[in-house]
Amino acid sequence: MTDFSIHNLPFGIFSTAGTSPRAGIAFEDKIVDLPALAALGFFEGILSDASTLAQPVLNDFIRLGKKTTGALRLRVQELLRAGEMPESAWVAQATAQMHLPVAIGDYTDFYSSIEHATNVGKMFRDPDNALLPNWRHLPVGYHGRASSIVVSGTPVKRPFGQVKPKDSELPVYQASARLDFELEMAFIIGKDSEMGQQISTAEAEDYIFGMVLFNDWSARDIQNWEYVPLGPFLGKNFASSISPWIVTMEALEPFRVAGPEQQPAVLPYLQYEGLKNYDIRLEVSLQPEGAAESVICRSNFRYMYWNMCQQLAHHTVNGCNVRVGDMMASGTISGHEPDSYGSMLELSWSGTKPIALEGGDTRTFIQNNDTIIMRGYAEKGEVQLGFGAVSGKVVPA
Repeated sequence: MTDFSIHNLPFGIFSTAGTSPRAGIAFEDKIVDLPALAALGFFEGILSDASTLAQPVLNDFIRLGKKTTGALRLRVQELLRAGEMPESAWVAQATAQMHLPVAIGDYTDFYSSIEHATNVGKMFRDPDNALLPNWRHLPVGYHGRASSIVVSGTPVKRPFGQVKPKDSELPVYQASARLDFELEMAFIIGKDSEMGQQISTAEAEDYIFGMVLFNDWSARDIQNWEYVPLGPFLGKNFASSISPWIVTMEALEPFRVAGPEQQPAVLPYLQYEGLKNYDIRLEVSLQPEGAAESVICRSNFRYMYWNMCQQLAHHTVNGCNVRVGDMMASGTISGHEPDSYGSMLELSWSGTKPIALEGGDTRTFIQNNDTIIMRGYAEKGEVQLGFGAVSGKVVPA
């Protein structure tokens, strides 16, 4: 199976030696150079301003609207099916450098997996009453830091901060000893809204361009000391990693599924119709330096209690505006079984159950020079696609 099948054709920004970053579409092990195709006249009648394809981010191209971006993607698909792709438009992925696909103005992280929220509540609050009173009534979220979102392959420095040891009344300043990943997906806003405007669950899909894999790196010891009363700050904002290719919502259409039943009934502005979850299989590997990968988590995006349309509706119900390129992450995606938990915090149960790796090594949290690799794919009959990977190596500060 190839991640980048004829059914996928995701958008990204790439460059090659001596060239500027520009827009491309991934197909198998190659990249379709979109400005090169435009220069040959293949997008006449579709794209009035081909300069949007030669920019170092996709924001202006996405802003043209789904009618245009979708038609361009279908035109590329037609050329591929007919075997008419000109040789001059091909670039080998192995020779390309990938970049952040969009300029991210704002970033919001949600907390929308009931399994993850329950696990965290059991560990840190009350095993018999794990969820906070508001959790089943609204998609909990917080505003994160867009400036530290990096593309796959970018090393991540171990963060420093205040940590409160269990045997001390005072905090100390040190490198995080409980560095973690969070298995997430993120959607990218494809349409501006006005300040004061509410986006309904019925309208939300018009505002979602596509999705990427998202690793929300987390320093659990820093987070545990700082998060009361205002929530995540330095324990989260040092880095988040994304996969470089944006898989469009049109490509994901065959993989719609029903979400879990929501009880109690949600307020009217969060109610929705139709299938709003997606069957996307996810896995996380940990690779120590010089050693083999070990798959330590297998989960699925379909588990999410709160779907993307509800997240966007809640985000804007107070009139908050969104802009093209804004990114909204799902929150950690955990399933029912222990091997589907989407963070090391859960997999090792806060460090009490070491995770076995290939070769006999173990981990409770991420060590220096470990690489975390996340992958996602979907298949239904002959229709298959993947997201590629998002990887990041932890290096000493």
